[in-house]
Amino acid sequence: MCSTLEPTAAKPDGQLNAMRQLRNAFGQYPTGVTVITAAARDGRKIGLTANSFASLSLDPPLVIWSIGKTSPSCADFVHAGYFAINVLAEDQTDLSRRFSKPSPDKYVGVACRESLGGTMVLDGCSAHFVCRNLAQHEGGDHLIFIGQIEHFEAEGHAPLVFHSGQYGAVTNNPELI
Repeated sequence: MCSTLEPTAAKPDGQLNAMRQLRNAFGQYPTGVTVITAAARDGRKIGLTANSFASLSLDPPLVIWSIGKTSPSCADFVHAGYFAINVLAEDQTDLSRRFSKPSPDKYVGVACRESLGGTMVLDGCSAHFVCRNLAQHEGGDHLIFIGQIEHFEAEGHAPLVFHSGQYGAVTNNPELI
């Protein structure tokens, strides 16, 4: 399922350009920003920033998210019994940046509490979902996770948004209400 980064054959300029254009097109879809946490088998607390989160089902309550197969924490998430999805609030860009880079001390100084299966729930988020790690499915260069929600809270804070490679916030447009 997960793989280590292996050298790949050089792609022709046309193919690289098409991939860049596709990535830019994907970036036109605004998303929320999450930090997904779990406990590795050896007890380490792991976490990463992701915007691939979505609701899947109300009955049963299911969510999905994905991780690159070459991510250093991919195998840890596969073997974790639970994961927590923390939907970041608009004032939490620092947490998004912190969890987007490899670091052994991502949790130092972060206000959080431990939940089911050793997952970490971050304080001040818009919402969080603690999920049983139900299944994984191959999806191209990513692995798609399905989680069954065991516990959730919605704090109501305005969410952090990511669009065209930049952070933003939701604003109300009175003309659309």
